[in-house]
Formats: sequence, structure tokens, C-alpha cells
Amino acid sequence: MEPQYNAIRQELDSIMGTTTRIPRLLFAKGFLEWKYRIEKYIKMKHFKIWRNNLRGPVRITNTPEDGTIIEKEVQDYTDADFDKIEEQEKALTTLTMALSPVITQGFREYDSTMALWEVLNEIYEGNEDMKQSRQDMLR
Repeated sequence: MEPQYNAIRQELDSIMGTTTRIPRLLFAKGFLEWKYRIEKYIKMKHFKIWRNNLRGPVRITNTPEDGTIIEKEVQDYTDADFDKIEEQEKALTTLTMALSPVITQGFREYDSTMALWEVLNEIYEGNEDMKQSRQDMLR
């Protein structure tokens, strides 16, 4: 019975997550629980990464004296610029790794953590009208 218990525990750990294992979104039905757990997991591991869910994609720019914003060429990036890009990539990778392969297939075009987070919420939670409609139906 012990090996069977270990297999069940490992399966639950991979879905629910632990302090060392990222929670996985396997089914749309479990989205609200996953959303809560993934937020806590990312904040615990790397709070800076969580901030990428709150802001849009990083743009590396120069602002000359005239106030125009110009995208920097990659060869002009500083170490601080590369650090920002690395943080953004870690955030996107962490969020994508928390999705099952079946779910990930539908979201591969998103290259910003914020955009991916917003579309996941809209699809699996619904917009405000859909949420209100569900509450009305429950009443």
C-alpha cells in the first residue's frame, strides 16, 4: 500500500504544489484554486517575478533631450537592461511551466506575463459581466 500512497501524494503535489514544486493547472475547472496557489507560490519564490504580472512587457528605451522615446538596439543594452529582460523571461517561463501542455498550446503567442495572466483570467474566470451572471444564477 505504501507505493500506491506515494504515487497519489506525488500526483497531488504536482497539482497543488509545494514550497519546492510549482502548482499545475491541469483542468479549467480548477482555475480559481490554481490562481490562488500560483500567486502565492511565485510571491514566495521570487516576488520580483510576480511584479511582471502587474506590469506590461519591458521596453528598453533611450529618451533623448527632446523627450522622444527610442527603442534601444540590443548592442546598446546595459547589464541593468539585460537584468530586466531576464526577470521578464523568468516570470513568463514560471507561469507557462505551471500550465499543462494541453492548456499551454492555446497560449504560446503571448510573450508578456501580464498579457498571459490577463487572458487566462478572462478565459477561465470570465469578464465582469460573466461573473455577475454566474452570481445571479447561483442566487
